[in-house]
Amino acid sequence: MMSDVVLNRRRLLTTSLALGCSAAASPLMTPVTLATTPGDSRLVVIVLRGAMDGLDVVQPGGDRHLRAYRGDLSLGEEGGAQPLDNLFMLHGALGGLMPLWQAGELSFAHAVSTPYRDRRSHFDGQDLLESGGNSPDGGMTPGRDGWLNRMLSLMPDTDSRTAFAVGRENLLLLTGKAPHSSWSPDSDLELSPQAQLLLSVIYAEDPLFRTAAETAMDISDDIEMSNGMTPRAARRAEALAAFAAEQLSLDSRVAAFSLNGWDTHANQFRALPNALEELETAILTLKAGLGPVWENTTVLCMTEFGRTVRQNGNKGTDHGTGGAAIFAGGALRGRQVLGKWPGLSEDALYKNRDLMPTSDVRSYAAWAMRGLFGLKQNDLEGLVFPGLDMGNDPKMIA
Repeated sequence: MMSDVVLNRRRLLTTSLALGCSAAASPLMTPVTLATTPGDSRLVVIVLRGAMDGLDVVQPGGDRHLRAYRGDLSLGEEGGAQPLDNLFMLHGALGGLMPLWQAGELSFAHAVSTPYRDRRSHFDGQDLLESGGNSPDGGMTPGRDGWLNRMLSLMPDTDSRTAFAVGRENLLLLTGKAPHSSWSPDSDLELSPQAQLLLSVIYAEDPLFRTAAETAMDISDDIEMSNGMTPRAARRAEALAAFAAEQLSLDSRVAAFSLNGWDTHANQFRALPNALEELETAILTLKAGLGPVWENTTVLCMTEFGRTVRQNGNKGTDHGTGGAAIFAGGALRGRQVLGKWPGLSEDALYKNRDLMPTSDVRSYAAWAMRGLFGLKQNDLEGLVFPGLDMGNDPKMIA
């Protein structure tokens, strides 16, 4: 019995290492999707699951109404936020990205949303975000496919051997008819404390597998917490981004993965910084891992909807409408907060509760794909994002 456990466990770890990352890499826990396209441009899409509060991340400190709505949340310079321009400030937990802002490798879009309205369901909102559809009720497109997959269908020479997903579930973003492959582990790594102890003894004399096993089982609890972030979150973000960067430095041209932790109904002043630090880790790891390839890379960080303008009774915020998107990469014409700011006066709010969306977040993804891969606007508006009006070029790609 014990030999079977050891052999099966060793086979799992060996398979993980053969894929170019350790068994700890969160691709075992969180999906990473990759694909090849011709040319040198790279696109990374990070789905921020749970509805990121754009008003706290990219704070409109120059709007006098903000503090009246959010008295208990830590805002402004006293909360560590750093000025971006005369209106907006960046949350202090993303302070490590300020050098990218200064270098023109970081931008934001504010008051954005998908067409999804009013029902405020994470499931429907995320389905619409990833499928790229046009329904105000959310959900998926009739083909039940994702907009990244439809984009790949327009690109020549995509190959299933180099388009693949790693994780327990496939991102809807890449689901569809365009060639791609998937891999996921066939066993659960969440072992009992007794099983973890047994395996730690078994691998005690095997440095390679001991390290992989300890990280995969998340039993290295003596790792110091950094900036309030849990060791698991730190390793997850770094592993996902490092794996994506490794593949994008080779044949892959498109990568996608998701980060959780953005549903901040309570104690947002503690919960949001943890999620932001994880995102910061992911972006900086991508930049470091891509090296010179970073100059040809655009990272789109998108969430299903924003959060309410007013804080709730639990010092958090509830599901809203308008929000923000984050863009990074050397291919950007950065140092911009894009979009039309609607203001926060009561008569400017959406249904007297949410930030009014003034642009479609899908349009920024579409313009990025046009700038990176030269896709035709009518294909982007008709096939990749059905029913989308891309509007004027925001000139987000250099």
